[in-house]
Amino acid sequence: MLIWIIFAIMTGAAIFALLWPLSHGRAGAFADAADAKSLYRAQIGEIERDIARKLIGPAEAEAARAEAARRLLRAAGDEGSPAGETESSLRRRRASSALALSCVPLLALLVYGAYGSPDNPDQPLSARLQDDPSKQDFALSFARIEAHLAAAPTDAKGWAIVAPIYLREGRYDDAARAFAAAVRYGQPDTETLAGLGEARIMAAGGVVTEEARASLAEAVKLDPKNARARYFLALAKEQDGDGKGAITALRDLLADAAPDARWAQGVRRRLEQMEADAGRNAIAALAPADQQAAIRAMVDSLAERLKADGGTLAEWTRLIRSQTVLGDKAAARETVAMARERLSQDGPALTALDVLAGELALKETAP
Repeated sequence: MLIWIIFAIMTGAAIFALLWPLSHGRAGAFADAADAKSLYRAQIGEIERDIARKLIGPAEAEAARAEAARRLLRAAGDEGSPAGETESSLRRRRASSALALSCVPLLALLVYGAYGSPDNPDQPLSARLQDDPSKQDFALSFARIEAHLAAAPTDAKGWAIVAPIYLREGRYDDAARAFAAAVRYGQPDTETLAGLGEARIMAAGGVVTEEARASLAEAVKLDPKNARARYFLALAKEQDGDGKGAITALRDLLADAAPDARWAQGVRRRLEQMEADAGRNAIAALAPADQQAAIRAMVDSLAERLKADGGTLAEWTRLIRSQTVLGDKAAARETVAMARERLSQDGPALTALDVLAGELALKETAP
């Protein structure tokens, strides 16, 4: 009902804006025509006096008399029509007013009927929040949960539902508060505690804070195999300068990972980065004479590992480039062949290896 009242007010305002200029005829110069005639007669008398005093010439006096006479005749003709409006102009103005009064609402109704949805019932938010959740979209369902939590802030289950969503949406402060509420009002479990630690880390810009460490340690205490908590605790070791301990922790985590664990690839990349950084730091600390031997030992160690366990395209590529830089092109060609054999089911990887072999001039030339 309120929407129709608003529509009626808007229509009335539009009609008023159209009728206002039409409701005023041409404004006369004087409210009373008699005053105008008196003024013009006085002007003619003044012209006669100016001629008698020889202030103006005959030609100027004749022009002034003609102008005053025209104004006097116009005022005398307007006396029978108020404000100078003729009967025909009054009829046109009334017809325009009637046309505007009828056409504006009719046009509005036609446009609404063509483009609007007059048959749809009202859909207030409060009513939609009470509908069956299975028939609601995600945003509405999420708003329903948030409204419920505002009314029942001690519902640990509700906080446990919204906390991961906040975390995925990048609302890290909200996620940390939601995880903390789930822990405070419910029975803490390892996943909730690990989520609380991650949210606190992300809210701190990637720094593993003391509060985050406490949550992660509690999660590992409840479940020593909690992968998320172990990963962030390994990052905490790296943050503290214990690079060797962080590498060991990530290696142990990967050793316990299931073959199809989706998070393993990300952990493996982080481990490779840590190992590369540790290797560079260790080599940089050596004397110049020992640096070349240390680099070759690292390359040989990587070659042995890939030969025994296989690896990713990135690992094979790193080994091939390292062997080429060391001037051992024969070993690099053998590595290319081995990589092609191990990655034979990966078409894009084989293409990348061919490109790499051509770039490093490792392709066998025909005799």
